[in-house]
Formats: sequence, C-alpha cells, structure tokens
Amino acid sequence: MLVRQRFNRARVTVVTAATVLGIAMAGCSGSFAENSPAQTAASSPPPAIATASRNVAAALPDFASLVEHYGAAVVNVAVVGKAQPVADIPGMSPNDPFYEFFRRFGQPMPRGGQQMPQPRGEGSGFIVTSDGYILTNAHVVENAEEVTVKTTDRREYTAKVIGSDPATDVAVLKIDGKNLPTVKIGDASKLRPGEWVIAIGSPFGFENSVTAGIVSATSRSMPGSNYAPFIQTDVAVNPGNSGGPLFNLDGEVVGINSQIYSRSGGYMGLSFAIPIDVASNVQQQLVSNGRVTRSRIGVSIQDVNAQLAESFGLDRPRGALVGMVEDDGPGAKAGIKAGDVILKVDGAEIETSSQLPGMIASKKPGSTVNIEVWRDGGTKRLTAKPVEIVEKGVKVANRDDVEADETAKLGLVVRPLEQEEKRQAETDGELVVEDADGPAAMAGVQRGDIILGVNGKAVKSVDDLKSAARKTKGKIVALLIEREGGQIFVPVRVG
Repeated sequence: MLVRQRFNRARVTVVTAATVLGIAMAGCSGSFAENSPAQTAASSPPPAIATASRNVAAALPDFASLVEHYGAAVVNVAVVGKAQPVADIPGMSPNDPFYEFFRRFGQPMPRGGQQMPQPRGEGSGFIVTSDGYILTNAHVVENAEEVTVKTTDRREYTAKVIGSDPATDVAVLKIDGKNLPTVKIGDASKLRPGEWVIAIGSPFGFENSVTAGIVSATSRSMPGSNYAPFIQTDVAVNPGNSGGPLFNLDGEVVGINSQIYSRSGGYMGLSFAIPIDVASNVQQQLVSNGRVTRSRIGVSIQDVNAQLAESFGLDRPRGALVGMVEDDGPGAKAGIKAGDVILKVDGAEIETSSQLPGMIASKKPGSTVNIEVWRDGGTKRLTAKPVEIVEKGVKVANRDDVEADETAKLGLVVRPLEQEEKRQAETDGELVVEDADGPAAMAGVQRGDIILGVNGKAVKSVDDLKSAARKTKGKIVALLIEREGGQIFVPVRVG
C-alpha cells in the first residue's frame, strides 16, 4: 500500500508537469499553431485559476524595491575590543588561597605577556542622520576600543561611540560624513500582529543580508529589560543581525533587532526588536545630554489575572496591580494605594504590567503625569510627579562635561555627580569616575570612585581636574578619592 501511494504521487506529478508543458507549447508559434481549438482550450488554464494566480502575485509584498530604496542606510559594524588580562598561573583560580603567593613568588609569566588577543566582533546598524549618526545595540559596542563602520558601497569609516544605554540595549555612533543615506523612522505603536516586516543586517558576517517575516506579537517583556516593550517577530535573525533595522512595508524603521530566543544559539523562529520610539528617545538624550535619564513613581506592580480581575470587579484582566507604595515617594504623594489597578498613563491604556515601567521611565523627572486607577469598583484620576532613577553602570558620552582627560593622559573618564547621587553617597565631591584605563586603572582607580582633589587641591569640575593635572611638576599625580565612605590618596603616573 505504501508503495502504491508513492507511485500515485509520482504519477500525479508527471501528469501535472505534462499539463504545464502542454500550456507552454500552446503558447508557442510555428508548427504548434496548427493545434485545433479543442486542443487549445483543453490545454489552457481555467480563467478562475489564472485570475487567482494573478491576485496572489499582486498581494505579495515587494521586498526588492524596499531594500533597493532603503538598504543603503544599513551598515556593518566591526568592533575590536579591549584586551583582557590572562591568569598569571595557568590552571589556578584567582580565588585559590595560594594564588597570590604563587603569583608573586612562583613561576614566571607565560610567554606572550599578560594579555589575551583583542576580541573582535561584528554587528549591524543604520544611519539616522545625513551627517553620520548611527543607531545600533549597546552590546555590539560594549568594551569597544575600535569601531569601524562599513557601508553598502564598501566605504569604511572609523566610528566614535557617542554613548550607550545597556538598560535598553541602544547605542549611538558617529562617523564623519556628509549627505549620507538615511532611513525613515516609523511608528512602532501602529504595528499589528500578522504584519509583514523585514530585517537587514550582517548575520554571521554576511553583510547586507535580507530576511522577512511577520510581527508575531507586540509589547513583549524579556528577562533583564524593564524599559523596552519588545516587538516579537518570526524574521530570521542570527548573531551579527544585532543592531540592524526592522522595516515595515512602507520602508520605515520600526525597531532595532536585538535578541533571539534560542536553545541552540541560532534562530528558532523567535526574534525580538526594540521599538524605534524607545531607541529614538535614547538617541536624543545621549546626543543632547550625554546620558539617559529615567523616571519612577515608587510603586511595585504585578499582572492582573482573571481571578484578581474578578475580585477587584474589573470587566476583564488588564492594568497593573499595585502591591506596594514607597513611603513618601511620588506615588504615595499622588495618592496611589496598594490594591489600586493602574489602567492609564497620560491617556495611554495599560494592558499588562510590563508596559508601565517603560511608560513612566520615558517621562521627564518632575513633569506632571496623569494616572487613572481602578479603586473600589470605579475609576479615579490622580496626578504624579515622577523622580529620576539613579542607575549604576551607565556608560555616558564623551562630551564637555563628560570627557577623558587626554591633556594629562591620566586615563580617566569622569562626569559631574547629580544632586540625588550626592545625597545618596553623602559626599561633598563633585566628580565621579565613569571609566578608568591606562595609568589610572594600573594605579587602582575604579569606576564609581569620587574624585575630591589633585595633589592636595580640591577639584569641583572637569576643568579643575585637567588644570590641576597639567600643573603637576613631576610625573606622579596624587588623586584624593572617596570610595565606600572612606578617603584615600592614589598615586597615578602621568602617561
């Protein structure tokens, strides 16, 4: 029976092929023109089938034209990372109690020095301004020492990392260029599940690869990310696609491809993109202010399931249920109580609790935010004034107020402390270390150290630090730093 079924399939295939061949022959001139009308009619496709075929072809999206018009603004991002030190003693963990003894008095360093080869990686990005600003993922340029951008016409540019925001996985690069091709920015809020989208990027280093699919879902929450309601698609995205654009059929960028969900490390039908409105907000803040500010109202929330919705008298599960309100926080001052269900923020509806943190975070600290809550069987409108979230570990841009002290070659990147940071740290210092490299790192200066003075003279600004370092007579600069409530002098050799 099995053999017969296979044979039948083969026979049907042959018949179908013969029929197609007959159609092709009927359309030729020459000796085939002598076919009788009856034969010609028998070999022609029914009108309904021909019309359906034309309709299907017309309904398919024209990806080729979209790529031709907007693909030139997509770039390849090649990164050379900072070299990492290797263990002094092969096979021995730094946590071993005898590690330090053998490091100091044991066998010599392995050949080749103390550093591993510089790591290299690739990602994608896209040009958003004609003078060379580029959006990509923060993880693509993390710990980058050199960043090279390659365009579709094979030109290469050295790029500067203007800033990155790990919380949203967005980074901004800048290349020197004029009249560069740019993308159109779309509206991610208008995306609907089932809508066609395409990705352009460099999966596994294959530059300018195009893949297509549909939007699977919107406003997805992912572990470790509270501020980006991800766009889920079934577009094939692989390592190297990170940072590349997600286009809609109007040729507008609606997202930045960022993550895949995989058991193997490769594409398995689930890819996630950061909504372009989130990325554009980060871009504007990094370029204008050198850092990203976010707001909070001081409440803890959870999803509303069917049972909770019934118990609170809601028509269906929706909103964000408040579990705790921070004492004397913005939420408490606005009148929000535990047990309230937040339904709207500035008129925007909250379907799931994962939407709320991003909405509040995008508000300007100190601004007025209208919040609608469900309480005691009815809605209540409240007004809150969110405060800034003080986040640790955010890399900022090298602007005038956040810059490397290249004149003295100390290897420091510093920025002014915010008032809230000063209050929490209980310090009189004004400058905090964002990054330490070269001489400063070798001397033991760490990220988060607060710089109080140079060679016994207090410093209150970046200019004070640079001026004091330049006036140093010797080759050693004594930095007075504050760390974990204590103060120490750190001698730094000027590079």
